[in-house]
This record gives sequence, C-alpha cells and structure tokens, in this order.
Amino acid sequence: MAAAQLLDFSKPVDVPLLESVVDLASGPTEMRAPAEQLLLQYQEHPQAWQQVGSVLSQAQNERTKYFTLQVLESVVRFKWGALPLEQREEVRNFLSALIIRYASLEDSFRKENTFINKLNIILVQILKHDWPQRWRSFIPDIVAASKTNETLCENTMKILRLLSEEVFDFSKLDLTQAKTKELKSSLNNEFRLIHDLCIFVLTNSRKMELVRATLDALNAYLSWVPLGYIFESNLVEILLQLFPQPAFRNVSLQCLTEVGSLVTGPEFNNHFQVFYRVFIAQLSAIVPPTINIPEAYEKGTDDQQSFVQNLALFLTGFFKGHLQVLESSAENQQLLITGLEYLVSISHVDNIEIFKTCLDYWNYFVPDVYASCATIDSQVPWNFAIAASPPSTRKALYSGVLSKLRNLMVCRMAKPEEVLVVEDENGNIVRETMKDNDVLQQYKSMRETLVYLCHLDQEDTEMQMLEKLHQQMSGPSKWTWNGLNTLCWAIGSISGSMQEEQENRFLVTVIRDLLNLCEVTRGKDNKAVIASNIMYVVGQYPKFLRAHWKFLKTVINKLFEFMHETHPGVQDMACDTFLKISNKCRRKFVVQQIQEHQPFISELLGNLNDTILDLQPHQIHIFYEAVGLMISAESEQPKRDEYLVRLMTPPNATWNQILLQARADTEVLKQAEAIKSIQNVLQTNIAVCTSIGHPYVLQFTVIFSDMLQVYKLYSEFINQAITEGGLNAARTSAVKYMISVRKVALRLIDVFVDKCDDALLIQNQVVRPMIDPVLGDYVRVLPDARDAEVLSVFASIINRLKTVMEPDLPIVFKALFEATLQMITHNFEDYPEHRLQFFALLHAVVKHCFRSVMQMSPQQLKLIIDSTIWACRHTERNIAETGLNLLMDLLAQFAQSEYATQFYQAFYVTILQEVFAIMTDSFHKPGFKMHARILHHLFGITSPTVITAPLWDPSAGAAYVSNDAYVREYVAKLLRSSFPNLGIQQVAACINGMFELKEFSAFKQHLRDFLIQTKQFASEDNAELFAEEVERDIAAQQQQQAGKLGMLSTGLIPQ
Repeated sequence: MAAAQLLDFSKPVDVPLLESVVDLASGPTEMRAPAEQLLLQYQEHPQAWQQVGSVLSQAQNERTKYFTLQVLESVVRFKWGALPLEQREEVRNFLSALIIRYASLEDSFRKENTFINKLNIILVQILKHDWPQRWRSFIPDIVAASKTNETLCENTMKILRLLSEEVFDFSKLDLTQAKTKELKSSLNNEFRLIHDLCIFVLTNSRKMELVRATLDALNAYLSWVPLGYIFESNLVEILLQLFPQPAFRNVSLQCLTEVGSLVTGPEFNNHFQVFYRVFIAQLSAIVPPTINIPEAYEKGTDDQQSFVQNLALFLTGFFKGHLQVLESSAENQQLLITGLEYLVSISHVDNIEIFKTCLDYWNYFVPDVYASCATIDSQVPWNFAIAASPPSTRKALYSGVLSKLRNLMVCRMAKPEEVLVVEDENGNIVRETMKDNDVLQQYKSMRETLVYLCHLDQEDTEMQMLEKLHQQMSGPSKWTWNGLNTLCWAIGSISGSMQEEQENRFLVTVIRDLLNLCEVTRGKDNKAVIASNIMYVVGQYPKFLRAHWKFLKTVINKLFEFMHETHPGVQDMACDTFLKISNKCRRKFVVQQIQEHQPFISELLGNLNDTILDLQPHQIHIFYEAVGLMISAESEQPKRDEYLVRLMTPPNATWNQILLQARADTEVLKQAEAIKSIQNVLQTNIAVCTSIGHPYVLQFTVIFSDMLQVYKLYSEFINQAITEGGLNAARTSAVKYMISVRKVALRLIDVFVDKCDDALLIQNQVVRPMIDPVLGDYVRVLPDARDAEVLSVFASIINRLKTVMEPDLPIVFKALFEATLQMITHNFEDYPEHRLQFFALLHAVVKHCFRSVMQMSPQQLKLIIDSTIWACRHTERNIAETGLNLLMDLLAQFAQSEYATQFYQAFYVTILQEVFAIMTDSFHKPGFKMHARILHHLFGITSPTVITAPLWDPSAGAAYVSNDAYVREYVAKLLRSSFPNLGIQQVAACINGMFELKEFSAFKQHLRDFLIQTKQFASEDNAELFAEEVERDIAAQQQQQAGKLGMLSTGLIPQ
C-alpha cells in the first residue's frame, strides 16, 4: 500500500510517508531491505526529481532531504541533456534560490552545513553542463551577490573551489576533452572577477571563517592561474601578512606552497627572492632556528603538526624550483642555508609521510650538488643540470648541511630486504619474513642519497659512522638494537663509495669493533642482533672479500658455525649471507688459493653432511643454491660434473632409498615422512638447477624418469581419493601433500626448461617422455585432481622452444585444450589458476607457433576465438588482461598472414561487437588501453589491401561500396541501439573519429570522450561541441601527415 502510494506520481508526494520509509532504510535489519528497494524504485522513476521542491520544503528529517538531493543529483549528472531548456532553467533558479536562502543567514548556514554542501555539489554539476553557453552570467552574478553578505560570500568560495577542482583535477572522470577545454578557457577568462573578490575579502573582512574559506578557494586556483594575477598584484604580500596569524597559518602556507612551487621564467626571479626573504624572516619569528622541531612535533597539537608537514611541502617545493636563484646572490645564501637546516630538522620528525616528503627532496638535492662538483671524467654517471654557482663554491656552501644529512641518513636508514632478525613491537627479537615494498623503496632512495653524500666527503662519512659505532660500544646504556641496526644498514649501503684503501681500512675497523661488541655483550638475543649485522655488513662488501682470501674463508667458516646456532633467525641469516657471498665471489671457491691444498669447494663438499646437519629443509635449499653458484664458476666440465655428483650424493641417496621401498610396496609413498622427503629432494634439485644452469642436465637425467613415475603414481592416488571421498578429500592434509609433490616436480621441469640451452634435448628427452605421465594423466583424472602447473609448464616449453615445438603441438592441444575449457567455462569463479595459466598457454601458442593455429579446423579456431573473448569478459583483472593481449596478438598475426581475409570475414563483426560491449561495461575499466588498441587495429584494417573480400554477406542482398562503408553503418546501428541517449550527430562524430584518427593517443582520447557521453543524455550544444572537436582533431592529424609526406618528398627526412 505504502509502495503504491509513494510511487503514484499523479498525486502530490506524501512527505511524511517518504520520511518514514527513509527511516526504515536505516532502521532494524528485517525492515531495511524492503525499504531500500522501495527507495531505489522511487529514485529511478523518471518523474521523481519533479517532487524535489515539495519534499525539501516540507521534510523535517535530514536524511530525507539528503536522499531527495541524491535524486536530483542523479538527474543532473546523467539526464540533464534530455530535459527541456525551460525545466533546466527552473531547476537552476530553484537551486540558486535555495542556496541563497540557507547561505544568507549565519544560523541556518552553520546548522545545515552538510545540506548546503550537497546543494553546492549539484550546482557545480549543472555548471559543468550549462556554463558558459546557457549561463554566461554565472561568475558575475555570484561575485556580485557575494559582496552583499559575508556568509553568502563564504559559501561562494566553497562553490568556486569545487568548480576549480572539478574542471582541473577531476575532469577526466565525466567530461569530454572538448568540454574540459571549454570550461578551462571560460574559468581562465573570468578569473579576474574571482581574483578581485578574493583580494577584496582578504583585505577587508575580519570574519575568520570567511578568510579561511577564501584561502581554501584560492589554493585551488593558484596552480594554474596566469602569473600576472600572482606577481602583479599584492596577493603574495597579503598571504605573507596572514602567515604569522595562527588562525590562518596552515591554509595561507598551503597557498604560499602553491606559489613557491611554480616554475617560471627568469623575469620573476626577483619576486621569488623577495618572497623567500620575507618568508624566512617570519618563519624565524614563529619557529626560532634553535627550537627542537622533532620534540615540539611530538608535543604539538594537530594544527601544529599539520604546520610542520605543510612547512616541509613548502620548503621542498620552493627549493626544487628556485634553488639556483637563491644561490646566485650572496645575501640570500645564508637564508638559503637557514631554510635547508629547517628542512634537515623536520626530516628527523617521527612521521613517515613527512620523512618521505623530505627524503624525496634530499634525493634530488644531493645528486644535484654532486653533479655540479664532479669532473668530466668521473666514473659515476650523471645527467643533472649544472648549478649557477661554481662547483667548489657549492660544495663549500653546503658543507654543513651535507654533514647533517649524513647524520640523518645514518640515524634513519630504512631496513633492506636482506635483514631477517629484527626487533618487533613488543621488544622481542623475531625473524622478519615479509618484505615491505614501501620500506624497501625508502631504503633504495636513502642508499642512493648516502652514496652521493659519501662521494662528496668520504672522511666525514667515515668519521660519523665510526663515531656512532664507538657510541654503541661505550656501554649498555648507549647500545640499542635499533641504533646498531640502522648504523649497520647504512654502513652496508655505501659499499664501493670510498677509495679502495680507505674502504678496506674502514671495513676492517667496523668488523673488528662489531666482533668486540659481540664478545662483551651478554644475552643470546643481543648476540643474535650483532651477529645478524656482522653478516649483513660482510655480505655488502664482496670486492673486499675477493681481494682478501683468508678473510673470505674465515667469514665462510664463521657462517658455517652460525648454521649450527638454533637461535631464531640466525641460521636463516647465515644461509642468506652465504648465498649472497657465493654469488659475488663464486670464482674464488673453485680456484686453488695460495697456501691451500685444494679448492675450497672440494673441502666444502667433503664436510657437506656435517655443515648442513642442523639446518631446516628450506635452509638446506638455500645452501645448495649457493654451492650450485660456486660449481657454475668452474670452467672445466669434468671437474664441474664431479662437484655436481658429490653435491647431489646426499639427496640422491634419500631419493633412491624411498624408490627402492616403493618398488616393493607403493603404499610407502603415501606415508607423510616419505612425501616430505621426496618434496625436499625435488626442491633441493630446483635450487641447484636454478643456480648451476645448463650443466644441471647431468643430474636431471639421473632423476627425471623416476620422477615421472612418482608423478603418475601420486596422480593415481589423488584421483582415487577424490573419487572415493568426493571434493572434501582434496582438502585433506594427505592429498594436499601429494598434490604439492606433483607441483614441485612440475616446477623442476619448468626451471630446467628455462636453464637448458639445448632445444632438441628438451624436445626429445623432456617433452616426449611427458606425453603419457603428464598430459595423459591430465586428461584421465578428475578436474579437481588436475594441476594448473601442467598448463604453465607447457606454456614455458612453447615460449622456450618456439617453432621447434610445432610437431608436438597437436598432442598438447588435444590433451589440454578441451579438458581445461570444460572446467572453466561454467562460470567466472571456479579454478582461477587454471584460467590464468590456460590463457597464458594459448598466448604462447599464438605468439610462437602461429602456423599451427592457421592449420586448425574452423571449429577449433572458433573455439580459440570464443575462449579468448570469454577471457576478455572476465571480471578477474589479470585474466582479462591476458585475454586482451592474446586477442591483440591473434589479430596482428592474422592481419599479416595469407589467411587475413578468411579470418576477418569469419570473426571481424563478432570481435568488434564484443570489444564494444566489454569496453562500455564499468567492470572492465582497467583494460581500457587494450580495448582502444584492439579497436584502433580493427578500424585501421578495413582497407582492401588487408581484407580483399566483403565483410558482409552478399547473398543477403545488401550491397556496400566498401568494407569501410559497411563497418560504419554497422557500428552506427550498434551504438544507436545500445545507447539511445546519444544523438545522431554524436554517433556520426564518434564513428568519423574512430575511422579517421590514425594516431593512437588521439584515438584513445576520442574513445574516452565517447565513453563519457554514453553515460549521459547530451544537450544539443554539447553534441555540437564534441562534433566540432572531432573535426578539428581529424583536420590537425591530416595536416600533420601531409607535412610529413611533404618533408619526405623533399628529402628532409633521412631514408
């Protein structure tokens, strides 16, 4: 009853009833769903917006008012162009009167703040449609009205700020290129009135809220207004006068930041010098240079903390744009140093966002200073602009600041990814397993900055680091985990930055002091931290290790000792450091060193079992990878093979023992211990194959045949378990362990294929033996027992072998294609990994074995096209991207083949229609660039040189002049039927642009404009604007092409 009454638009709206429904929509759960459904029906009714005036005048409930405004906003955003001009003007006048009514009185303005903000947003949405053509007087009217009432003026500032943000910051979301250009031009032309109003308010008003709103509005305009409005008026002077006042400090500083960050010509240099001098003088009065900013920040209010952040943004922005201007004058240089020292102090504040802002600038400033001081024959490459001051002067000028920066970088050095033993939030020593990409990026920036700082003054860098190390050693009260960690990360980060002799002396001192510290420190946790840092530092200086064999051998033996230390994290760190050193110094271990009886690798392999005795399986894999790197450095094949056999003896013994038992009774393979042992042996093989490369073929031939048999047996076990126990059986631990063995076996094949240099060996000794155990098994077992890794392995094989794989492709295709399609085409959710790997396999086939694709039957080819389009439709982003890339490659390959005409006759229209459907679906926004690429290709190949026969069906009676004419008509019908809100003129302009805009970036921009228009009913003037813009773009591109052809004909472009 209530629903029928509310949705009967032939009668006046029952406001109390509407309010009760709105209340129910946010009330008890059981009543919420029907109330929300009713409100949705009301909101979508085409006449609902006409009741907005009645509801707003009678409603007592804030939620009801807000809901009603949402109805109006939806009409304005999407259906405004469909309304008659008289109704549009009525809505404008109604909305303007409503804003004036509420914003003219102080009480109602403060009380109804949320409501008025929504009115402002809707007004700006109307402006985006109607201004300037149908509301030319808007800016003069609103400026004139603002001078009559301060509260109204405050609201005007909010509207003006919203307008600037919508046009300059968010226009890409819902404005065409032409409309954006028109609005920017209009706003630019009308800005004098806005500027004069702002100056008038800032000069004459004493009302705090109005001044703040004006500064907020001004802040949105300063980044794009003509410079004359800033520097040829007293605007900067007014902002500098407001800056010392606490009430306006932050917002005026934001405005000053916009001005200070502007990059201008030399004619404004004097303005910036005066601006900076006055600013620093005022800043010194507000924040004396002697104040401890980090400490003050910790104790400060929210406003004071915001001020520090805004000050960092101002100083970094100003210095990036105008450092050379300040350097050029002796009187400004001291003030420049003062500003930089403020920034150094701010950099110590314990706030990551503030620190990132500062670090970004230091990462720009320090290389710039270094580049201006570096000589032409410097070994460090650079491409920074040379500053105005002479190099020696710059280095001397900034020496104090640079020294403080070295201290900053050492104190705050971020954690590199190698470090695994850290202090957690509870003060405990734990193993860090996650890699924080944000922190890692911060480390890279800090490392780069510190390396440049070291090059600028190696003695100061060394002195500061050793001084901090001595402080750590001066007693328990001075030693802290964090202090030692950051210091050692900093020491490790500058490897290679000093002269060799100085670096050697420095490193020996550091290692000696760290070892002494480890001796005198009590507690296993503390010793673990120090050991972690010793290993990290040593691993960062491979050049020193390569030059000092005895020291290198001592370090490796120390690492072997650490591998027996069971304290959490120490063994991991030892293995990781061993891997890093083996990678950087691998040749040293296979060459017999002076005073040694044999190469170190031989000694290591002799003690192999004892060394790895206490390591966990994952640590043994790292160890084996490291030894594999050493063996790969041996150039003599007999020795290399001997080392490999010795290295693999322990895992091969375990492998053979399990297989011996399995031959007597296959049930042995179901035991948890046997499964884990097999998995560890295979993972050890993966580690060695990864590091040793092609020579691993010797070991691969030893285990490959047996591994396939084990793979087949586990497949049968898994299939049997799922057949008997249903899908739940696949989730049991026993089945999961068996599945993991198969995955590891496939991973080993994948890695070997990547590392092996012999394509025929892969084909004959890897691919063909896999046909029954792997491919046949994939077809035989239940879908839930199939590994997605089978698809990825064969994708890797095809990518590796390319055309060599073509003879075996039909067998692979037959086994994998239909079986997988049956799994993934029921819905978009099941078997996500199989989906992704299937399309990756298909992409590999299209890319490298295209002749096989051309030889497929029409039914098989249709299956490929259908499945590719199905992938493009997928809501999972990575699957959709894979599908789009695959489709693009398919189209490009066929366009260059002799089968182009037959292919496009069969699939052109289908692909065109599907891509339009996908592109206009909001679920697929991220794929827009690839949608544009595919459409750009499709619209560019309709010429007779590519497609030599009609795309339409001549037997149907239709006749067209060309394929071009047929596609134009087809697309026009498609767009008109799919988007009835588009006018004939818009559709024609859209199609014209798609065919004529040959340059891709212009084509993509044209498509974006088209998508924006599909969401809204366009008014006639906007449609004309779009059509005119398209014609201009086409003419400009044709003129550009003609110019290029002219240059070519006259020989100006080299052949």
